[in-house]
Amino acid sequence: VQLQASGGGLVQAGGSLRLSCAASGRSSFRHWRMSWFRRTPRQEREFVAGFSKDGDFRNYGDSVKGRFTISGDNDRNTVYLQMNSLQPEDTALYFCAADDPSNNLGYDYWGRGTQVTVSS
Repeated sequence: VQLQASGGGLVQAGGSLRLSCAASGRSSFRHWRMSWFRRTPRQEREFVAGFSKDGDFRNYGDSVKGRFTISGDNDRNTVYLQMNSLQPEDTALYFCAADDPSNNLGYDYWGRGTQVTVSS
């Protein structure tokens, strides 16, 4: 399994970006817990948004609720993160992660990330 995030860039405060995570290595990730995380300049890793393992629920970190939206195609081979009303504190390396439901080891696969920089 490989995960590749893209879509990052430099944006002014109040702007928007849409990130994509391309998942490969199996035909479907429909029942995997696909999520976005970010690592801030202070090197803190933070949960941003994710699908539940059954794919029916979406969870968001408190700092992004109401501004970010996670979505994906039916098989979750591509997962998106729409980010609106971006603020300088959203500056981070954003990466996607996948949790294999066949084990209870947490997230099994991590992508390399895409940088988002929000200027004030």
